[in-house]
Amino acid sequence: MKLKPGLMGEASMTVQVGNTAAEVGSGSVPVFSTPMLVAIMENAAINALKEHLPEGSTTVGGRIECRHLAPTPIGMTVTARAQLVEVVKNKLVFKIEAYDELEKVGEAEHDRFVIDHQGFLKQNMEKKKKWEDAM
Repeated sequence: MKLKPGLMGEASMTVQVGNTAAEVGSGSVPVFSTPMLVAIMENAAINALKEHLPEGSTTVGGRIECRHLAPTPIGMTVTARAQLVEVVKNKLVFKIEAYDELEKVGEAEHDRFVIDHQGFLKQNMEKKKKWEDAM
């Protein structure tokens, strides 16, 4: 694996009605929602890994500890920047910060795990079949 601490990735999203807390069901106010903040943080981590994963591999999220520090109104853009800080076997640990045009709006620590893409899909289909057979 070419995965070493220091890899960086970024992801951005402009706040629109559809990604506000009021619309996604995480609150009642028209500001960037925490679930969407988490999503762009995960995307930033994924983007840090592009061109660095072994053939046939992908990553899945395993943990995220997120602090949503400030609201961002409709029309502004939130940008998350992720840095890979630790690699332990197939576990990847990221530190992530998010900013809008005026201030830091979030921070997180996020774990992702390198997995075999086809093996994961096979296990998932086996689980689905087991569930369907039990119905």
